[in-house]
Amino acid sequence: MADLSKLRELVAQSCRMLGKLNLTKEPSGHVSARVPGADQVLIKARGPEESGLRFVTARDIITVDFNGKKVAGDDGLDVPQEVFIHTWLYKSRRDVESVVHVHPLTVVLFTICDKPIQPLYGAYDPSGLRLIVEGLATYPRSITVSNEKLGEEFAKAMGDKPACLMRGHGITSAGPGVEDATLTAIKLNDAATINYQAHLLGTPRPIPQEDIDILVGKSRSAGSQSVHANSNWRYYCKLLDEES
Repeated sequence: MADLSKLRELVAQSCRMLGKLNLTKEPSGHVSARVPGADQVLIKARGPEESGLRFVTARDIITVDFNGKKVAGDDGLDVPQEVFIHTWLYKSRRDVESVVHVHPLTVVLFTICDKPIQPLYGAYDPSGLRLIVEGLATYPRSITVSNEKLGEEFAKAMGDKPACLMRGHGITSAGPGVEDATLTAIKLNDAATINYQAHLLGTPRPIPQEDIDILVGKSRSAGSQSVHANSNWRYYCKLLDEES
C-alpha cells in the first residue's frame, strides 16, 4: 500500500507539473500509471470540484481496471472520458508503465496545419532531438477516444512510439515510468514551440543530417539518457516547490 501511495503522489505531481507548464487547457488532460502486479491503472479522475491539472492532489487519483471501470477512489470522482487511451496502451504494450494525455496548443496547431515538427535544435537536448526524428506517431482523427473500439484504434496508430500527435486534439506520451512519459510530453511541446517561433522569424533550417546522426547516437547511451532525464525531472520538481 505504501508503494501505491507513492505512485499515486507521483501521478499527481506529474499532473501539477504539466499544468504549471500550460501543456493543457484547464481542466482537461490526465496522467496515469500502471499498478504493479495487477490489471489496474492509477489515473487522474474527473470530479465536480476539479480545477485542472495544476491543482491535482493524490486524492484526485483513482484506480480503474483495464476495462475502464472504477475500482477504488473517493466518492464523487469519476473515470475520465478518454480512459481508453490509457487502458489500451497498457493492454497492448508491456513496456508502458505510464501514460500522459494533454492538449498543448502549439503542438495542436501543427497537427491542424499538417506541418511537420522539424529537428531544429538538439545540441543541448539530444533525447529531445531523437524524439522528433524517430519517436512520433500520428492519429489522424480529431475525436474523443471514448470507447473500447476507439481506444484500440488509437493504440494501433501509436504503435511502439513514445509519443503520438492527435490531429486537432492533443498529444499522448508513454514510457517506462511517470517521469519518462511526462518529460516526453514536455520535450515535444518545447520542440513545437521552437518550430513555431522559428517560422515567425523566417524559414527554419533543420540540423544537418551528419549532426543529427551524432546527437541521436549520443542519446541512445543509457547512462547519458538517464543522467539527463534525472536532471530535467529535478528541475521541474524545483519549479513546483517554488509554489509550495
